[in-house]
Amino acid sequence: MRVLAAMLALLVSNAAAAQQCQTCAMADACIKAYVKATLEAQSATKLAIRDWKQNLDKKASAELASRGANALQDAMETQVRSELERLKECLAGIR
Repeated sequence: MRVLAAMLALLVSNAAAAQQCQTCAMADACIKAYVKATLEAQSATKLAIRDWKQNLDKKASAELASRGANALQDAMETQVRSELERLKECLAGIR
């Protein structure tokens, strides 16, 4: 996940160069939308995991806490995969 984030950061950092042509600008817009959506998904998941752990009954088992956090993490990964598909569709429409 960190490699993907680093690659996306590099792509986004070259936004000024991307404005040189219409195709590059359109691709840049697709990538920015993807980055924004995935960052929002990650932030929401972190908050949900934190809230999940805080709201668990003190007597709840560590296994239950782990299962909840894993379920939320899986949901975030599913959303990121979905956003990646949208990015691919967006970029395919530019060709």
